[in-house]
Amino acid sequence: MARPMKPKSKHQERHVLDRSGWLRAAVLGANDGILSTASLIVGVAAAGTPAAQIALTGVAGLVAGAMSMAAGEYVSVSSQADVEAAELAREAAELATDAKAELRELARIYEGRGLDRALAAQVAEQLTAKDALAAHARDELGLSATFEARPVQAALASAASFAAGATVPLLAAILAPRAGLEWIVTGASVLGLAGLGIAGARLADAPALRPMLRVVFWGIVAMAGTALIGRLFGAVV
Repeated sequence: MARPMKPKSKHQERHVLDRSGWLRAAVLGANDGILSTASLIVGVAAAGTPAAQIALTGVAGLVAGAMSMAAGEYVSVSSQADVEAAELAREAAELATDAKAELRELARIYEGRGLDRALAAQVAEQLTAKDALAAHARDELGLSATFEARPVQAALASAASFAAGATVPLLAAILAPRAGLEWIVTGASVLGLAGLGIAGARLADAPALRPMLRVVFWGIVAMAGTALIGRLFGAVV
């Protein structure tokens, strides 16, 4: 008689924390691309600037913004990477000079998380035997490969996403008639920001309504502010 097959487990875990680094940079870059370029275009359009100059302003904003985002993200994440490297070097030196004290320190960490003293010491010994530095990096310093600083990846993600975001208001400005350009660019940008808020939430497996409303609200505020400045001063800003 054949044995009955065991039902397959339906419990499948899917985490998205490994996306947090590039997702943050990509969402920030695209949001900034739409918002800053749209605000720039709406501001100069409200000042009465001719269509050709508006398009040129948008292109300049796209290029300058993408380069600025890449440079800023690279410097920022590189600084984080330098701090992490320094902390790991310090921890490695401490392990080399006083391994017993570091072992006791690791055991106290596990004991503080709820293990009894004997089990905490056993866990610390086994993890230290496997990779002492990795154990201290993870459980003492809070560092892991999931959140490892990657400057080049962050810079490229920021630049590419900024350029992609900036394309939305720029194309709207190029294709729109001059008479209603400000409103068309604003509408296209609001739709782009809403889509970005939803996409970012979906990628993070989070509810979409609040992120969408958040980016749309601040986008409208920013574009309204630059439009007001353009109308008040009547000059290219």
